[in-house]
Amino acid sequence: MKKLLSIIFIGLNVILFSQKRPDLNKIIDSISQNQWTNANTVLDSIDTEKISNIKLKKKNDSVIFDKLPQLSVQDMPITPYSMLNTVEARRWFVFGQNSLVFNQSSFSNWYSGGNDNIGVIGKVNYNFNYKSGKHFLENNVQLAYGFVSSTGQSTRKTEDYINLSSNYGYELGSNYYLSTGFQFLSQFGAGYNYSSTPDPTYNDRVSRFMAPAYLNLGLGISYNPNDNFQLVMRPINGKFTFVLDPHLQHAGKFGLERDGQSMRGELGAMINATYRINIIKDMTLLNKLNVFSNYLEHFERVDIAYSATLNMKFNKFITTVVTFDMVYDHDQIAGLQTKQTLGVGLTYNFGFKLERDKSNKIINPFIK
Repeated sequence: MKKLLSIIFIGLNVILFSQKRPDLNKIIDSISQNQWTNANTVLDSIDTEKISNIKLKKKNDSVIFDKLPQLSVQDMPITPYSMLNTVEARRWFVFGQNSLVFNQSSFSNWYSGGNDNIGVIGKVNYNFNYKSGKHFLENNVQLAYGFVSSTGQSTRKTEDYINLSSNYGYELGSNYYLSTGFQFLSQFGAGYNYSSTPDPTYNDRVSRFMAPAYLNLGLGISYNPNDNFQLVMRPINGKFTFVLDPHLQHAGKFGLERDGQSMRGELGAMINATYRINIIKDMTLLNKLNVFSNYLEHFERVDIAYSATLNMKFNKFITTVVTFDMVYDHDQIAGLQTKQTLGVGLTYNFGFKLERDKSNKIINPFIK
């Protein structure tokens, strides 16, 4: 009997012990987990972030990103290539550039001679662009005015232009776009020929606002393979010249065919090319070329306008700017026109534009 009771007692203890053991294990595991959680360090807040929804595909052992969704502040205008290759849910793109260039010289008992002078040129360049699917609209505003004041001479204008343009485009594929739009060119104030009239009056003016003014309307194709090159070809382009100042409405001036004429129309072909060269870091050369030929009269007289702008940035705000402009327009003057400026000034840029890596293979994930 004692042996039977002993066996029963031992069996009950075994059963009870086996039931409590798992509970002890859970308690121990819970304590260990709490200690691990409290001691664990959150590295770079990765556990609180989420990975961007990026479309990708696999090729062999590499992950290929079709588009890179990086947006950053840049110092270059926005192109159709920039807008249509961003994956951000963004419709409006804004870029702005403001420049103020100074030139100054002063003399005191200087044996070689010279006049004290100071010159200022202010420029603004704004892009207001919109995209929706394969459709995009480019709006550009470029304004500039500058003058120089010298001892013993009247204040003279050194820079003066108004350049407004708008362009609608539709992506055709392979960086080609259907392009149609307009461009308006004029100036703010009166211009004078200081060689013939060193101290001119208003009656000596040779130009002024809307005299002349140029309006280009055209339809064609544009090619924009990257941010540094853009080519616009318009086989159908109307060019209208306005001279709204009766004092300047003389036959032969600005291509006018008779005295008193206020507007002249031309139909022809236009080619516009923009090419940016990144020479070294913080030094770029911007080249712009515009060519127009009139179908209706003197097709061989091609109007050519070329401009080159060399920008050298010392820091975020200080920039040295060298410009060279060359124009040949037989309707204005049967000769080559040139202009060159050099100055150091303040430049401030703002806006958003894509920053892309030339390599499509990315290792590190994008984090929002």
